[in-house]
Amino acid sequence: MYQWRKFEFFEEKSAGKCAIPAEIEGEVQCCSSGRGRVAVGCDDGTVGLLDRGFKLSYGFQAHATSVLFLQQLKQRNFLVTIGEDEQTSPQVSPVCLKFFDLDKMEPEGSSSTTPVCIQILRVFTNQFPEAKITSFLVLEEAPPVLLISIGLDNGSIYCIRGDIARERITRFKLMVEAPSDKSLSSITGLGFRVDGKALQLFAVTPSSVTLFNLQDQPPKKQILDHIGCDVNGVAMSDRLDLIIGRPEAVYFYEVDGRGPCWAFDGEKKFLGWFRGYLLCVISDQKSSKNTFNVYDLKNRLIAHSMAVGDVSHMVSEWGNIILIMSDKKILCIGEKDMESKLDMLFKKNLYTVAVNLVQSQQADAAATAEVLRKYGDHLYMKQEFDEAMAQYIHTIGHLEPSYVIQKFLDAQRIYNLTNYLEKLHEKDLASKDHTTLLLNCYTKLKDVEKLNKFIKGEDSVGEHKFDVETAIRVCRTAGYHEHAMYVAKRAGKHELYLKILLEDLGRYDEALQYISCLEPSQAKVTVKEYGKILVEHKSSETIELLIRLCTTGGTIAKRNINGIQVPFITSPMDFVNIFVHIPQALMNFLEKYSSKVKGSPSQVEINNILLELYLSNNLMFPSISHENGGGNHHFMEKNGVANGSIKESEKKVTNDAEEKDRLERHRKGFDLLKSAWTSEMEQPLYDVDLAVILCEMNVLREGLRFLYEKLKLYKEVITCYMQEGDREGLISCCKRLGDSTQGGDPSLWVDILKYFAEVDDDDCSKEIKEVLTYIERDDILPPIVVLQILSRNQRLTLSVVKDYIARKLEQESKLIEEDRHSIEKYQENTAAMKKEIQDLRTNARIFQISKCANCGFTLDLPAVHFMCMHSFHLHCLGDNEQECQKCAPEYKSVLETKRGLEQNAKDHDRFFQQVKSSKDGFSVIADYFGKGIVSKTLIDPSEST
Repeated sequence: MYQWRKFEFFEEKSAGKCAIPAEIEGEVQCCSSGRGRVAVGCDDGTVGLLDRGFKLSYGFQAHATSVLFLQQLKQRNFLVTIGEDEQTSPQVSPVCLKFFDLDKMEPEGSSSTTPVCIQILRVFTNQFPEAKITSFLVLEEAPPVLLISIGLDNGSIYCIRGDIARERITRFKLMVEAPSDKSLSSITGLGFRVDGKALQLFAVTPSSVTLFNLQDQPPKKQILDHIGCDVNGVAMSDRLDLIIGRPEAVYFYEVDGRGPCWAFDGEKKFLGWFRGYLLCVISDQKSSKNTFNVYDLKNRLIAHSMAVGDVSHMVSEWGNIILIMSDKKILCIGEKDMESKLDMLFKKNLYTVAVNLVQSQQADAAATAEVLRKYGDHLYMKQEFDEAMAQYIHTIGHLEPSYVIQKFLDAQRIYNLTNYLEKLHEKDLASKDHTTLLLNCYTKLKDVEKLNKFIKGEDSVGEHKFDVETAIRVCRTAGYHEHAMYVAKRAGKHELYLKILLEDLGRYDEALQYISCLEPSQAKVTVKEYGKILVEHKSSETIELLIRLCTTGGTIAKRNINGIQVPFITSPMDFVNIFVHIPQALMNFLEKYSSKVKGSPSQVEINNILLELYLSNNLMFPSISHENGGGNHHFMEKNGVANGSIKESEKKVTNDAEEKDRLERHRKGFDLLKSAWTSEMEQPLYDVDLAVILCEMNVLREGLRFLYEKLKLYKEVITCYMQEGDREGLISCCKRLGDSTQGGDPSLWVDILKYFAEVDDDDCSKEIKEVLTYIERDDILPPIVVLQILSRNQRLTLSVVKDYIARKLEQESKLIEEDRHSIEKYQENTAAMKKEIQDLRTNARIFQISKCANCGFTLDLPAVHFMCMHSFHLHCLGDNEQECQKCAPEYKSVLETKRGLEQNAKDHDRFFQQVKSSKDGFSVIADYFGKGIVSKTLIDPSEST
């Protein structure tokens, strides 16, 4: 033990100037600390309470004669004393146990300040005979329950348990096995050990160490050792181990027997424990000098050593060690702060001791890291790089990593740097830059094994201990593509995984297979990201993948919702942009999708794109491959064909192929126009305006005619035929669209007639004759208008219209003759009516009718005669005697017709509608004038203002 290093980690606070106050006159018999005070008991029965400056707070007379033992309780402000009072009778022992409540004082008027004594107990009774008390200890089990142990010189221990203040107590005695020699059986020390519910009591004699288990009834006794110690040589550690000091060594005892021992020579006059330090007052037999030592057993060093006088008591309070001397002087020894102790060690380069010190005293992690840093710096300066790195590693989490990394960036220390970076990642404290640096170290060292361990050696469950994207980037840059792919796949970075496969390795088939195994939503994202590359190199395979993704039949397009397989439908429109440079592949994709999926929600958009592709004249057509071109070139050179001829031949083949493809696409486009707008559909499955524009731009006449016809734009339809010069088709179209009985527009014949009338470069007499046939049949135009239209064409002869004019003149002659006969008839009828009216006005009527026109019987009076020459019995007419029953129906019909004509004269919309819809509007107007409707102005009185 003499080889242990000595340090001055403690210092004397009082510098020898403190002492027991002069107010305390008696000799100090006992001492106790706690609750910010030091209590001393004297041989004159007084107790003094000292404050932090060792001044007397107050004193009081606790016992009449002397105070033997006292203890300040921790949980309550109670003071427990054992002392001698006046003996009232020979049978009663003067030794008694007193409890003082230091928070309560006696009433004012007393001569001194005295706390209230709440209970007095006699220690010795008939059942517990009197003996000399050698040790005393109080345990606060669960206040107010106390357990008091009193050790005697006869080897027995008196125990009192319970609520002392209320005197609800039980007494029991414990016997220690001792030799017959009484001096060897005296109880020299006691110690309680509380471990959970277990309550144990150590009892020490000069010849034994015994453990009592107080939970058992009766308490179970266990002898731990057959060697003990003298008084003041017993203490308890903070781990509740019993400490015994003997001349040769200091022993530690646990519940199962003797533990470690430390060989310190010299008589142990006092033994104590303070904050993990062992306190010893050792007497040297040779020099008769006392030494006070503070031992740091964990670090094996002497934290403080000083010569002292005759020590009578040793306690600790206020974070200090207090030694009371026999001459009443007081030594107050306090521990230096950690910074002072470390500075002392650093000056002596004792970094190992400093590290052990901060760890043993459970300093905060930052302080420990700072000590380790300084130790590492010291080793680094000595070029002990491996040992220095070992210290720096322990600072991870507290020391900035760049401090260490900067020191080891030298290429010769790359192994140390790699080790440090690995530890950073293990503790999840690495940044992206640290990951980059570590991977660069691995690649620079070409240490594939460590690279594999770093990337692949982690558990399959849990998060990575490095930045995934950084690791992938560094591995790609260094050419470790397989490692980068492993990290990306395991981290679920599907885009990065495919980026490596496609851009770095060009493994397109593997990329397609990987996408096929992804969840539908993930597959959709990755295809949208890398579909351009896949379509460029694996067009057909990519299209098949997209078809599976967009249809419900493939397993890739299904997902689980509450345990049910539900189709994950993806719209093909999401992938149109990946075909931006390969329209041929886009056309194939949409064609296959349309053939598999009927009634798709995106069918309109799909058809619009297909129409653009079908009707485009400049769709990028793949040129002849270099391989084929090379073969042809070799063949032609072999046969002596000139280089220019080769190019012309290739160009001709390419142009023929392009033309054939264009015609085929136009055919598909026209078929799509018709199939997506059948007669049963109200609206087409494409954008009509877009379709019209495409057909117009790409000169698809048949498609344009179809759309105009579906839109009922018949004039635009025949305009298309006119622009093409297709006379036969034009007439055929008008036969279909100009038939008014089928909902056609007869005015189309007028447009055709005007068209043929304006043709100057060719003879169109045959077509005009055919057109005139239909105009004549439907009576579309008057002959004079026809002649005016045809007069514009200087090449036409009279023979073209001769037959038409002859027929028309013949028809007009017949109509004129019929009208002349009608006029003569109406004139004769009118003259007869006028004559009859005149006759009625000027001449008398003679009624000679003898029979009633109604009943046929002989007419007798009273009778009624009408001017129409009908006569009736008065009773045959009934109530209506104002009109003839025979002529009344015809008259009413005429009146109703007249009223109807007058009402029609007011209905202007009907008049104009008849004029518009009639083949001859003039006839309608003439008819209105002929009936006298238009010429006669009728004003409804209700409408006049």
